[in-house]
Amino acid sequence: MTRKQQSAQSLLKRLRWFHLPLSFAVTLLLLGQVRKFRRKNGDDNAYKPLPFEVSMYRMLPLRTLSRMWGWINSLELPQPVRIPILKSYAAAFGCDINEAFIEDLAQYKNLNEFFRRELKPGLRPIAGSEHDVVSPCDGKVLHMGQVQDGLLEQVKGITYTIESFLGPITWKSCNNYDQYEQCLLQQNDTDLYHCVIYLAPGDYHRFHSPVNWTVKYRRHFPGKLYSVRPTFASWFPNLFSVNERVAYVGEWQYGFFAMVPVGATNVGSMRIYFDPDLRTNRTQMSLLSGRYEDKQMNDKQIHLRKGDPFGEFNLGSTIVLIFEAPKAMRFQIHQEMKIKYGQLIGVTKK
Repeated sequence: MTRKQQSAQSLLKRLRWFHLPLSFAVTLLLLGQVRKFRRKNGDDNAYKPLPFEVSMYRMLPLRTLSRMWGWINSLELPQPVRIPILKSYAAAFGCDINEAFIEDLAQYKNLNEFFRRELKPGLRPIAGSEHDVVSPCDGKVLHMGQVQDGLLEQVKGITYTIESFLGPITWKSCNNYDQYEQCLLQQNDTDLYHCVIYLAPGDYHRFHSPVNWTVKYRRHFPGKLYSVRPTFASWFPNLFSVNERVAYVGEWQYGFFAMVPVGATNVGSMRIYFDPDLRTNRTQMSLLSGRYEDKQMNDKQIHLRKGDPFGEFNLGSTIVLIFEAPKAMRFQIHQEMKIKYGQLIGVTKK
C-alpha cells in the first residue's frame, strides 16, 4: 500500500463518525433555494439569514471538511487532466495565469501548487517611502480606519473588540487594561489604525511584509474555520475573533505593529516562512490544551523589509493589520477597493 493510499484510508477512518441526517441535508437544500429566490427579488447585500440558518451552519464539521479539502488539493493530478482542471478553476475564479512565474499549467502537480503560485519578478512594485504602509496581499479592502473605543470593524457596521481579537497583552507590561488600545501605543503623538483585506479564491495566495519591522511575538488561536466571504462577514458578529488566526506582534518605526492572517473554510493550512513550527488546521483533540498558544520570536531576530515574503494560504482568506502610526497618517485606499500586494495603503508623512 502506497503512502497516499494509507493517508486516504486513515482519513476515511477518522470520518466514520461523520454523517448528516437526510432531513438535515434536505433542509440545507431548501434553504439554498429560498435564498436564491430572495436574492432574485431583492438586494443580495441586504440579505440576512434567519437565526436557525446560522445555528445549522455552526453545526457543520467545517474543520473536518477543510482538512478533507486540503488533502484532496494535495493529490497529484494526472498529466492529461492537469491543464483542463486548472484552466477551468482559473476561469471560474478569475485567476490571471499570465501573472504567474510558471505559466505552463502542466507543471503544477496539484491544486495546492497552483493556489500558491509565485508571481513574475517585478510584477508588483513596492510603493511609497520606507515610512509608508503597503498592502501585504492581493485582495479587496473590507474596512480601514482608526481604532476607536477598543473596537475593530470587520465590515461596515459589524464590530468586535481588539482585546477579543489579540487576547491579553502579555508581551509587555501595562498599567491600564481598561483602555486596551492605550496599552498598545508606545508614543504620545500616534493613533492606532487597522485595515482588513479579503483574499478571494482567485487571488494571488502569498502575502508579504507591509512595512519595515521586527516580529517579536506569535500568538496562535486555533479557533473555528467559518467562511470569511464579505457577505458572510456582514451577518456573523465577532467572526474574526472566533476563527483560527495567527497574530504576529512586533514593532516598526512608529511603535506597535501586528499582522494577523485569519483562517477560513477550505483553507487547508497557513504557512509562515520564518516560523516552521506553526501548525494550523489541526484535529480537535490538539486544541484541548488551551485557547491560544504563544511563542517568543526575540531569539530569532526576525527583521522584515517592506515587500519581503511572509507566508501563504492554501486558498482565499483574510489579513488584518493593526498598527500605530502618526496622527497625520492618511489612508490611500477606500472600502470595497481591489488592491494589489505592494500598493500604497497609508502615507505617514506629508
